Amino acid sequence: MTMHTASETAVLLDGVRAFVEPAHVRADPDSRLNYGRDWTRLYAPNPLAVVLPGTVEQVQRLVRYANDHRLALVPSGGRTGLSGAAVACRGELVVSLERMSRILDFDPVDRSLTCQAGAVTEAVQNFARERGLYYPVDFASRGSSQIGGNIATNAGGIKVVRYGLTRDWVTGLKVVTGRGDLLDLNRGLIKNASGYDLRHLFVGSEGTLGIIVEATLKLTRPLREPSVMVLGVPDLNGIMAIYGLLRGKLELSAFEFFSELALRHVLKKGLHRPFDTETPYYVLTEFENPDGLHTDAALALFEHCAEQGWLVDGVISQSETQAKELWRLREDISESIAEHQPYKNDIAVRISRVPALLGEIDELLAREYPDFEVLWYGHIGDGNLHINILKPADLESATFAQQCGAVSEHLFAVLQRHGGSISAEHGVGLTKKPYLHYTRAETEIGYLRAIKQAFDPNGIMNPGKIFD
Repeated sequence: MTMHTASETAVLLDGVRAFVEPAHVRADPDSRLNYGRDWTRLYAPNPLAVVLPGTVEQVQRLVRYANDHRLALVPSGGRTGLSGAAVACRGELVVSLERMSRILDFDPVDRSLTCQAGAVTEAVQNFARERGLYYPVDFASRGSSQIGGNIATNAGGIKVVRYGLTRDWVTGLKVVTGRGDLLDLNRGLIKNASGYDLRHLFVGSEGTLGIIVEATLKLTRPLREPSVMVLGVPDLNGIMAIYGLLRGKLELSAFEFFSELALRHVLKKGLHRPFDTETPYYVLTEFENPDGLHTDAALALFEHCAEQGWLVDGVISQSETQAKELWRLREDISESIAEHQPYKNDIAVRISRVPALLGEIDELLAREYPDFEVLWYGHIGDGNLHINILKPADLESATFAQQCGAVSEHLFAVLQRHGGSISAEHGVGLTKKPYLHYTRAETEIGYLRAIKQAFDPNGIMNPGKIFD
C-alpha cells in the first residue's frame, strides 16, 4: 500500500461517496485523529480518511473498492484496544462500524441474541439483563468497546475464570472477507461437525482477514447475589495458595489481583482503601452467595488463610453497592494510570506455572527498571498478568518505548521458557508484532501467513498487524 497525494485522495474518496453517504465519509483532522488511534497512544495516527458504513452491503462494496484500488483498510470498533491493532498510521482508510450497532434478534429458547458488530458491549449486557439473562464477557471498557472488536481480539476480562473468553460465547458470525465475500459462519448452532469451523479463524484475527459485521452470542443465567472479597496478601506465593483453596470450596466467578502501587493510583481518583492495612498485593475474588448461604464458609476460609500467613487482612461485601465499590479498586486501575502513558505487557502462562514465573519476572523487572514505576495487576485466576511500566514525565515517548521494548526481549525469553504467551487478551497488533516468535514457531507463523493470503490475497485488511 502507498501514501496518496491530495488529488489522489480526493478521487478515491469521491469513489467511496458513490455508495456511502457523503456525511459518513470524513477526512477532517479531528475525525482522522479520533478514529485513527486506540488506547496505546504510542503511534501517531495518520489515516487517509474515515468511512462509517451503515449496511453490510456498503461494507462489501467498500472492501471490493479497496481491492480494486489497492487501498488499505483498518476496521475500527470502540478503539479501546491496547496493542495498536486499530491504529491507522500509514495512510489507511479507517472503517468504523459504530453506525451498525443494532440488536437484530433475540431467541429466549436458544438463549441467544444476534447483533451488529458496532453494538457496544454494555448495551448487549443490558439487553440480556432486561430479559433475565446474562452476557458474561466483561471488562472495564464495556461502556465503549464494541462486540466486533471484542470478537476480533478474543477479549477476556474479569470473568474468564468461570465463563471463558469471547470465543466461548460466539455461536455465529457474518463476516466480509478481504476478498469482499460475505460468509455466514455456523449460524448459531451448538453442534456443527460439517468441516472446518471458519468462525474461529475470525475470533482473534484483529481485522486482518476481513470485517466482522454481525454476531450471534450465547447468553446464560445471571450470577446469584455475588459477594466480593478483597484480601491483603504479603507475597506473590500466597496469592496462588489462596486461589487453590478458594476455588475448591466456593463457586468463583472472578479471581483478580493488583499491587499496592496500582492501588495508590486508584485512590488518587477518590476511592477509599478496602481496609487500613497496607500490603504489597491484593486479591479480589467474587463468588455466588444467594441469601448469604456461603458467607460463613468464606469467613472460615479467610481465617484458615490468615493462619497460614497467606493473608493479613480482608473485607467481604455486605451489599451490592459495596461489591461494586470494591470492584472499582481493580477495574479503575487502567483508567487511573492512562495519563502516565504506560507501556503494557499482557502475558499468560499455565496457572500451575504462575508462581515460578512471577518470581523470575519480579526479579528481572526490579533489575532492569530501577528508575521506572512498575505496576502489577491482572486476571491471575486464569494465568493472565498485566505489567504496566509508567513513563516518567520528562522522558520522550519514543525513547521510553524503545527502552521498554529492549527489556521486553528479556521478559519474553523468560516467558518462553515457561511456555507462556506474549499476549493473553490484548492481541498482537503493532506493539507485540516484533515478539511474536516467542510464542509462535516460524513454521506456525508460515501457516498464519497462508491463512491471511487465502482470505485477503491483496493484503488490504489491516496490513502490518500481527506480522508483516
